[in-house]
Amino acid sequence: MLYNSTATDGDSFDSSNLDEIFYARTPTTSLNLRPTPAPTGDPSSLITVHVTNQNDFSLLMPKAGELISDAEHDGSAFCTPRSEASQCSKRLPDDLIRAAAVERASDGSWVQVTGCMDSSKYPFAHNDDGGQFDVRFPNGAQCTLGGYGASFIELVEPSAGRFCLRCCSSANDQQNCNSHQDQSGCPVAVPGQYDFPEAGVHCS
Repeated sequence: MLYNSTATDGDSFDSSNLDEIFYARTPTTSLNLRPTPAPTGDPSSLITVHVTNQNDFSLLMPKAGELISDAEHDGSAFCTPRSEASQCSKRLPDDLIRAAAVERASDGSWVQVTGCMDSSKYPFAHNDDGGQFDVRFPNGAQCTLGGYGASFIELVEPSAGRFCLRCCSSANDQQNCNSHQDQSGCPVAVPGQYDFPEAGVHCS
């Protein structure tokens, strides 16, 4: 069972004010379970992502004007403005994240953040449909949950105003962090919350 928490546009989150919502997140399509080649690049805080809560996470992002498909080789980690993570050296723009939801597997095998963004707040390449980051792109990228070599997948989709990141605790977890759905879009690659009706935000 999973716990879901949500925040929008600078709202603080108080779990005592919400009921716990438990539900399964199981991909509905058959998965390609081929192993992802192990990373060979050096680990670095500049390409390390994390998920703490809906106000404190980081995403690998492209340089200004760079296609995300090109940034798969030189992307760098940007933290949310309120992140307290020690490795943060770059910050996402204040108004980029419109809404976000964090979910965790009860057995600790993965954590994810999904949500909607205002793509006009970041200098994405024009008409960029997006792309995927993982342990090989950029080579040596990692998530703090599993550390170097553990599976993670991140998609950033400027045209859809959408992002998703799931970090797994072990290497080659193609069941939970499948790296072969890079063209499927966030709702398929990382099933989660992409509609926030209470905030009037939708990107499913």
